[in-house]
Amino acid sequence: MNLPTQFPMTFFWPDLLWLLLAVPLLVALYFWLLRRRKKLALRFASLSIIKDAMGPGLTLRRHIPPLLLLLAITLLLLAAARPFAVVSLPMTQETIMLAMDVSGSMRATDVQPNRLVAAQNAAKAFLAQLPRQVKVGIVAFAGSAQVVQVPTVNREDLVSAIDRFQMQRGTAIGNGIVMSLATIFPNAGIDLNAMVGGRQRQQGVAIDQAAPQEPKAFVPVAPGSYGSAAIILLTDGQRTTGVDSLEAAKLAADRGVKVYTVGIGTVNGETIGFEGWSMRVKLDEDTLKKIALQTQAEYFYAGSADTLKKVYETLSTRLTVEKKETEISGLLALAAALLVIASAGLSILWFNRVA
Repeated sequence: MNLPTQFPMTFFWPDLLWLLLAVPLLVALYFWLLRRRKKLALRFASLSIIKDAMGPGLTLRRHIPPLLLLLAITLLLLAAARPFAVVSLPMTQETIMLAMDVSGSMRATDVQPNRLVAAQNAAKAFLAQLPRQVKVGIVAFAGSAQVVQVPTVNREDLVSAIDRFQMQRGTAIGNGIVMSLATIFPNAGIDLNAMVGGRQRQQGVAIDQAAPQEPKAFVPVAPGSYGSAAIILLTDGQRTTGVDSLEAAKLAADRGVKVYTVGIGTVNGETIGFEGWSMRVKLDEDTLKKIALQTQAEYFYAGSADTLKKVYETLSTRLTVEKKETEISGLLALAAALLVIASAGLSILWFNRVA
């Protein structure tokens, strides 16, 4: 049974709060000892001389060490009840998967020098913003998806993987999300091969993973509730093949993984040509917003290289600081220890004894 939610703290063992009744008892004991000491002092004829020698300042001082000790005892009794409070903590995500579009549409120059180079530069800037202990993995997707760097804390390996990107045909956004999930949950049996479908397999589309069927015992969790990993999807949002983007988003939502989407390019887009073909490539914001909404994440628009860098910096800030209900018994115990040290120190300084 916890205290009401409007109280700034809740307690895992609230029944131990009855121990706080000892605090007023200690206060009563302290004043009883003061009276007893006063009665003993009345036996001395020179009591008035002693009072004059002490003065009002010294009389006040003698109460400060016991007060600090009483506060320390109160904090220790609160700590015994194992309090929880909402505090700002460093990032809880242990793994971040960067799913990056390397399809032909990323050669468009509506973001200078082109979408892919701008995305690469911004991704490297994002890595520099993250704490060193955070693992990052990279999935590159075009007509198929593949893990180009398994999750690691080695930033040099990550940068090298980003620099090795090569553009390919097709845009399988859903495959990028599914492959990221398969990397986050390697033992979950997420089967990308089965999700793509027979038609695409017959056409020879590359499949990057053939895993066992997903366990039947799987139970979906609340969207956005998984705090140990997140996916950052960077693309223009125009899917041409592979797993349906929203179907892949549902797969992430059922596992509680947030998929932050970053749209690169412009809504109007531009016409690009390569090896005898040409096409109009536009930013599909609607799909990217739906993916983010479905997974309880956010969508960010990056219409230029500078904006894209700022988006990644914003993501870094959002992913590295989080308000969470956390047990603070240790903090209260530390505060109590400091108060005990202060009480003993002042007593020695003012009265040459620990009282």
